[in-house]
Amino acid sequence: MIQSVEPGRLGGSIMAPASKSAMQRAVAIAALADGSSEISNLCWSDDAEAALRVSAVLGAKTEYSKDSLLISGLGMEAIKNADKGKKLSASCGESGLSLRMFSAIAALFPFELELKAEGSLRSRPAGMAEEPLRQLGASCYSKDGFPPLTIRGPVKPGSVKTDAGQSSQFLSGLLIALACAGGRSKVEAENPVSKGYINLTTSLMKKFGAGCICDPDGRTFELEGQGYVAANYEVEGDWSAAAFLLAAAASAGMPSGLRVGGLGRHSFQPDRAVLTALEAAGAILYWDGADICVKPGRLKAFSFNAMDCPDLFPPLTALAAFCEGTSRIGGAGRLKNKESDRAKTLEKEFLKLGIEIKTVKDVMHIRGSSIKPLPGAVLDSHGDHRIAMALAVAALGAPCPMEIGGAESVNKSYPGFFKDIAGLRHPA
Repeated sequence: MIQSVEPGRLGGSIMAPASKSAMQRAVAIAALADGSSEISNLCWSDDAEAALRVSAVLGAKTEYSKDSLLISGLGMEAIKNADKGKKLSASCGESGLSLRMFSAIAALFPFELELKAEGSLRSRPAGMAEEPLRQLGASCYSKDGFPPLTIRGPVKPGSVKTDAGQSSQFLSGLLIALACAGGRSKVEAENPVSKGYINLTTSLMKKFGAGCICDPDGRTFELEGQGYVAANYEVEGDWSAAAFLLAAAASAGMPSGLRVGGLGRHSFQPDRAVLTALEAAGAILYWDGADICVKPGRLKAFSFNAMDCPDLFPPLTALAAFCEGTSRIGGAGRLKNKESDRAKTLEKEFLKLGIEIKTVKDVMHIRGSSIKPLPGAVLDSHGDHRIAMALAVAALGAPCPMEIGGAESVNKSYPGFFKDIAGLRHPA
């Protein structure tokens, strides 16, 4: 799909979409819990659908309504007594979280489950699941470190080490699983990144009745393995998606500003750090009750470390394009194994808009000023939802309409993105 983005300025008010990261975790935990859980404020993205699909294959029952989901969880007895002879298969779509998280959760079950991947996820690493699950008595095999993953449990409670330097997603799944393993376990995480997502995981585990004791540096976790009880959960707003709206308001916003509701002021989501970057760039920010308000200011080059929040690279690149001077964003090494090689993709596509980007070692340098598209420039998302949204934010400040190829990729996380920015746009 090719999407045309008209230039203009954003203003008004909007509710942030629900967090796909929180919803996927909640679906997984509710599927393991004893009893029926209700999940509200739903995120109907492709990634959230992937989590529901895998949970259904594992045996959880889901009833849909307009505003909520009722998930009948399996409970520890049903998990333990599942048919050992079954060989099942489930597609994780392009959801890296579902693939890595459910690889550990599937190891609770005594049957075999193959977790398949689609699109760009086929070339994203998944081998980090193999050795830790084997240490705990399960079998797990990948295809030379990549999907599909084939898992057979059950895991046994115990002590295990895992390298969390590449992604925190498998670590999240391992903690979720071991809380349901029937005994005490200890997890040592080496080189942990994106600690906010681990905090999000453990906070959701607590909502469903499972404790997890974490040491202050976020490297050692102790779990009782007593299982989960059903709970009701309202999915919080998505800071990752809202970051694009906030960056757009700061760079191409109305003087009256943009008001975004539904975001947790004290959320564990790492991408809440977008506020720090926006302030450093000169945007005007303030909380009005439960809403965050953003007005454009005199934007200047900024420095920001995105090591623990690499999904902020695309919206902050769009923001930096409008800042006078060269902005620097650290942590670029974490961009290689995303839906695209995001560093290279951002360099290529923003050059079409007259914005020069160079990545030197672990730091991305963006020379900003104003958007000046090259003649005949047609932008390409490269199948990456966050690239599509970043290009759309930049295109709001272009002197003419811009076309973005592969715009349907936003369905992965924020299906209503283009509709939302169109509804907030005022003519230039």
